[in-house]
Amino acid sequence: MEGFLYKKMIKNFKIDSIFIYLLIFLWLTIASFPFMWTFWGSFKVELDFFSITNWYNAVVGKNTFETYETNFTGTGYIGAWVQEEFWRSFLNSAIVCFFVVITSLTIGTLGAYALSRSNYKYTFWLLIVALIFRAMPPITLVAGYLPAFFEWNIWGILPTTIIVLVAINQPFTLWMLYSFFLKIPKELDESAKVDGCTQFQAFRYVIIPVMWPGVITAGLFSFLLAYNDFAVTSLLLSDENRTMIPKIAAFLGTTYTEGNIMFAVAAVISATIPLFLLVMFFQKKIVSGLVQGAVKG
Repeated sequence: MEGFLYKKMIKNFKIDSIFIYLLIFLWLTIASFPFMWTFWGSFKVELDFFSITNWYNAVVGKNTFETYETNFTGTGYIGAWVQEEFWRSFLNSAIVCFFVVITSLTIGTLGAYALSRSNYKYTFWLLIVALIFRAMPPITLVAGYLPAFFEWNIWGILPTTIIVLVAINQPFTLWMLYSFFLKIPKELDESAKVDGCTQFQAFRYVIIPVMWPGVITAGLFSFLLAYNDFAVTSLLLSDENRTMIPKIAAFLGTTYTEGNIMFAVAAVISATIPLFLLVMFFQKKIVSGLVQGAVKG
């Protein structure tokens, strides 16, 4: 009887496992299909990828073969990166994201650490005010900067955009780091002070090493907010200083200018791949329970 129940249990476990794996496979397929389809279509001509007569043309590349005598072509990438100088936008995005992340983390770690260790009642209200500013649409905040930027003749350059992005994203970074610092027991600070450390030394040599996964997570989200921003960068940057997202929108054209949609498709893939690699590289750091076992005994 016990052997029968054991075999039945094993069989049910295998069935459940197969069902779970099928669900995971289905979810991954649905989630990755738009990117994979766009990646495949980026090597086709527009008549294939946006074929109205037959969607199968996007698979086999019928018109692509008739045009280039091959089923795949890198014309979209060459046109975007060389002809339209998308590499400049990629470089601008890298500069903006780097300084936004560095500045946001520097201010955020110091501010969040101070607030997490503060016993004053106004700490809560400071965080609430920061949250209100983060909840406001960025376009409403940018409008207030424009008159000053035009008057001082600093509109259209990267430094001003970096300042505005830091100001907009800082409340989010502050809240995230504050929640991480709250998980770190104050006994760590006190132990470091007993050993002769100053408050800043305790922060630098004791708290930050424990907090490092949280800092990386906050930095990643700050990077994504700056990397994917469209409203702020499109309003504050001139044409020659565009970052990738506004540049991709420019590829689509307007009612007054003709665009090249395959340049946009290739640029979308080019802008997505770095994000995928970045998340895969830091995936182990984006976890919960960052400070479990930080204090023992």
